[in-house]
Amino acid sequence: MRLRLITAIAFAASLGAQTKGPGCDRACLEPFVDRYLDAVIAHDPSRAPIAKGAKFTENGQRLDLGDGLWNTMDGKGAYRLFVTDVDAQEVAFLGSITEDKTPAMIALRLKIANRQISEIEQFIQRSPSSAQGFERIGYKWTEEVPSAERMSRDDLIKTANMYFTGMQKNDGKGVYPFADDCNRIENGSNSTNVPVAAGKQKPDPKTANMYSANWSCREQFESGLIHFVTRIRDRRFVAVDPERGLVFVFTFFDHSAGDTRTFQTPNGRTVTAGPDQLWTWQIAELFQLRKGQIHQIEAIMERAPYGMQSGWSNWEDGLSDRGRDATK
Repeated sequence: MRLRLITAIAFAASLGAQTKGPGCDRACLEPFVDRYLDAVIAHDPSRAPIAKGAKFTENGQRLDLGDGLWNTMDGKGAYRLFVTDVDAQEVAFLGSITEDKTPAMIALRLKIANRQISEIEQFIQRSPSSAQGFERIGYKWTEEVPSAERMSRDDLIKTANMYFTGMQKNDGKGVYPFADDCNRIENGSNSTNVPVAAGKQKPDPKTANMYSANWSCREQFESGLIHFVTRIRDRRFVAVDPERGLVFVFTFFDHSAGDTRTFQTPNGRTVTAGPDQLWTWQIAELFQLRKGQIHQIEAIMERAPYGMQSGWSNWEDGLSDRGRDATK
């Protein structure tokens, strides 16, 4: 009797393993993006391998599968960047698309289980200039990091999270892990290292009253002039790719306005800066890291209702400024 029970348990475990199937590697995960987007273009969820009961959100709102972008997307654009997370069995994607032939940007996260899409999170930034800017700049981030130089998953998340912590505190005295060539692109435009216009002088971080796109990543943070970003919350590190040194994050930047707009710079000056209304940015942000430093940053962002939640976190986590790994 005992032997038959053990045999039955072993058989059940074996059957479960066969049903579950092996996990996906990079070559398996990345094609899910195009299979999904092609189904959206066809306005037909049945054309994608989507699991029954899969959760679907768009711009933080839970929708029925087939609603939202499924009604309007009609093409894929030229800009395509993958962050493929084999450990989490997730693939994240930043790319240009078209809606009724109008360019837009999509940040997409797909969770894969049993070779089916079990979670769909998409953030659409409807701005032709943003999509055209990303296509013009054209960063692809496909090169592999040499094995001996790869950062661990934990270190990639820790270093990327230092960016958010440094910006939220922004007293100009933090540890800012920026490489000398660090550059940031937001909504298709450079927001760092912009050349100074002819006849103009580069603003001095020690005397300026607002941070400048002419400055480097480090100069912006050391100026202390981003202090009006009062909270960076629901930091979800949804895809981490150690092989390529990439991190993909969904998060929110809150601007509480009011008295928080007035603060002291690192050299003791009192400055008033930032939005004069309550403001939240919904953001997808990507980082390229090498040897413990941030080299490139890309982000798309849209203004959202103040305090908006993502649809993927409980209320407490949605207001928390701690970082969360998709595998934990």
